[in-house]
Amino acid sequence: MSEVYTRRWWALATLSLSLVVIGMDNTILNVALPTLVRDLDATSSQLQWMVDSYVLVFAGLLLTMGALGDRFGRKLALYAGLVIFMAGSVASAFAGSAEMLIGTRALMGVGGALIMPSTLSIITATFPESERGRAIAAWAAMAGLGIIAGPVIGGWLLERFWWGSVFLVNVPIVGVALLAGLALVPESKDPEATPLDPVGALLSVAGLTALVYGIIEAPNNGWTNALTLSAFGAAAVLLVGFVTWESRTAHPMLHMSFFRNARFSAASAAITLIFFGLFGSIFVLTQYLQFVLGYSALEAGLRITPFATLVLSAPLAARLVERIGTKAVVAAGLTIAATGLTLIARADLSAGYAPIGWSLAIIGVGMGATMAPATDSIMGSLPLAKAGVGSAMNDTTRMVGGALGVAVIGSVLSSAYGSAVEPALRGLPAPAAAAARDSVGAALEVARRAGPVAGDLTQSARAAFVDAMGDALLVGAGIIVVGALIVVWRLPSRPRAADLGVHERKDLAPCLNGPTMDPCRDETL
Repeated sequence: MSEVYTRRWWALATLSLSLVVIGMDNTILNVALPTLVRDLDATSSQLQWMVDSYVLVFAGLLLTMGALGDRFGRKLALYAGLVIFMAGSVASAFAGSAEMLIGTRALMGVGGALIMPSTLSIITATFPESERGRAIAAWAAMAGLGIIAGPVIGGWLLERFWWGSVFLVNVPIVGVALLAGLALVPESKDPEATPLDPVGALLSVAGLTALVYGIIEAPNNGWTNALTLSAFGAAAVLLVGFVTWESRTAHPMLHMSFFRNARFSAASAAITLIFFGLFGSIFVLTQYLQFVLGYSALEAGLRITPFATLVLSAPLAARLVERIGTKAVVAAGLTIAATGLTLIARADLSAGYAPIGWSLAIIGVGMGATMAPATDSIMGSLPLAKAGVGSAMNDTTRMVGGALGVAVIGSVLSSAYGSAVEPALRGLPAPAAAAARDSVGAALEVARRAGPVAGDLTQSARAAFVDAMGDALLVGAGIIVVGALIVVWRLPSRPRAADLGVHERKDLAPCLNGPTMDPCRDETL
C-alpha cells in the first residue's frame, strides 16, 4: 500500500484525465449540431435529444453507480465506465441516423455515471486529510476545464474533419487513462460490504430521471404544460419515496442523516447554484457570440476560454481555506461569479467582445473559488466508506444545477427576446414571424430571405437578443447571490474537532442512527 500511496499525485493526474473527457462531452456536441442537421437530417427535437439523452441517463444513474462503486470497488467502477464510454464514443462517431446517435449518447451517459463519482471517491480515499483539499481543488479545476475545452476542441475538429471526430477524440484520452490507471490508481471500497439497496436504487434512478426530464422539457413545452407538471409531480412522489425508504431501511444507499450536517447540505446548495450560473451563462453567451457578433463555432469557443481562470483560482482557494475557512472562501466565490454575470448584463455590448472577456475571467475566478472548497466540504463531511455515494451526490447537484440553469435562464431569454422583437415582425407572413419570434438564429435566417426589410429585421433581432440576454444573466446572478446567502447562513467555516476522526470510525451508528445528531454536526462559525 505504501507504493500506491507514494504515487497518489500520479493517480490524481490519471483520474483528472478521465474527468476531462466527461466534462468535454457535456459541451462538445453543441458545436456539431448544425452539421448533424445536414448530414443526418436531424429535426430540432432530435438535436435536443442528442444532447439530453446523455444528460438524462448520466444524472439519473449517478447515485446508484456511486453506491455500486462503494460496494464492489471504485477502480472497478471507473474501468467499467471508461470501457462503456469508449464503446459509446465509437458507436456515436459512426451512427448512421439521428435515432441511433441518440441511443449511443445514452450509452455514453451510462459510462459517465460510472466514471465521475469514481474519480472523486478514489481521490478522497487515497489522499490524507492534510492534502485532500488541494487534491480536490485540482479535481474541480479539471472538471471545469473539460467543460470549457469542449466547444474549442469541437470547433477545431469540425473545421478539419467530419462530425464523428468530436466523439472519436475521446478514444485516445480514454485509452491513456485505462493504461495509466493499471499501475497508478489504487482500489478502494466500503470495508463493511453492506448489502445492496435495490429499492433505493430504483427510486433514485426513476426520481432523478423524471426531475431532469421535466427540467429539459419545460422550456419547449412550457412550465405549466401537462407533460412538464406530470414529470415534476412524478419526480416529487418518487424522490419523497426515496427519502422515506432510505430513512427506514436497515442498509440505505444514502443516509438521510448526512443532510443534517451543514457542511454537506450547504455546500451541496452552493455547487448546485454555481453550476446553474455556469451552464446557463454558457448557453446564452455562445448564442450571443455567434448570432450577434458573428463568430464561427471555433471562434466562439475560443472566446469562452477566459472561464479557464477557474484552473488558477481553484488551487488558490484550497490554500485560502486553510487560512480563513470554508465559509468566507465559498461565499466570496459565489459573490465574484454573480458580479461577473452582472457586469456582462450591464455592459455596453456595442463595444464588442472586450467587456465579455474580462467578465468571463471574473466569473471563472468565482467558479474555482466556489467549486473546490465546497466539494471538499461535501466529501470531508462523510465517512470514507461512503465516498462513492458522497461523490455521486456532489455530481448530481452539478448536473441538476446545470440543467436547471439552461432551462430557467433559457426560458427567461426566450420570453424576453420574443417580447422585445415583436414590433419588428409586423408585416411579415405569420409563419416567418413565428419563426423569428422563437429565436434570434431563426430571425436571422428569416431576414436573409426577407429582401428589403432584411437589414431592419437583422438589427432589431440582434438588439432584442442583447436586451433579453441582460435580463437572463441578471436572473442567473440573482440565483447565485441566493447561494452566497445560504453559505453565509449555514456553511461552517471549519469542521468541529469531534468530526475530524469520523472518516476512520468503523462503527458509524452513533453518527448515523443515534438519538442525537451532535457527533455529526459542525459548528456554524
